[in-house]
Amino acid sequence: MSTHATGSAVQRIFIDKQSPTAYRALVQTSEAVRAVASEAGLDRTLVELVNLRVSQINGCASCLNVHTRAAARAGETAQRLGVLAAWRDTELFTPDERAALALAEATTHPGDAALQETAYATAREVLTDDQISAVIWVAVTINAFNRVSIMSRHPVRPQ
Repeated sequence: MSTHATGSAVQRIFIDKQSPTAYRALVQTSEAVRAVASEAGLDRTLVELVNLRVSQINGCASCLNVHTRAAARAGETAQRLGVLAAWRDTELFTPDERAALALAEATTHPGDAALQETAYATAREVLTDDQISAVIWVAVTINAFNRVSIMSRHPVRPQ
């Protein structure tokens, strides 16, 4: 067990590198979830909005960096990316996107039963069962990646 310290912070291991078999399984899960989302009719921008919103809630700099670029490549606008943290206070998101974002937030806060009920009710109004399932799987998967990156302290370097 490593207990090397840098200043007052304990040096972290990159758990994705330390346990590559487990990390590859998570990557394979992510690929399967992306396929499920596509089959359910969710476009890539919506998937990336979910990835970003969950990463904002969790404070994962590494995943925010990766998924901001992925969202831009998928055609997401700088304006919508800039206001995503306050999506409820804008008219910039469609009813489907709003339902998906609420469901992603509820998935990220599993202890908030009222948030879950409200989000699920909203999702039932505009999303299919396959889409609801896909959104929850996207949120579950990015939550896992957030924890890998946060606990590993994956750096974000200038590009």
